[in-house]
Amino acid sequence: MSMRTSKRRRMKAVRRPPAPLKTCELTHIHSIDDVYDQLQIALHLPQYFGRNLDALYDSLSADVKGPYRIVWHGHARSAIELGELYYEGLLDIFRAVASERDDVQLELD
Repeated sequence: MSMRTSKRRRMKAVRRPPAPLKTCELTHIHSIDDVYDQLQIALHLPQYFGRNLDALYDSLSADVKGPYRIVWHGHARSAIELGELYYEGLLDIFRAVASERDDVQLELD
């Protein structure tokens, strides 16, 4: 590859506009299925998503293209509905993914 071709490729990469920020607003959470459904719709989780916490971590950390933001409205109220296992598991996953990826944000409301 010539230096001229290499320079053109770099210039094309610079001109790409940033990807739009996708936002998933988790609201009215009464069950873990509510969480999975809302994430599936807003972030377009893959068809093979297994609807369990391990699969959620895998999908959010590797399958969903960023940038994206998860806003969990009324998260403290959801703790009662979800139970400690799911509530704490979801928080751990969301926080881990947000800390591992520069293009992921988490807002707890």
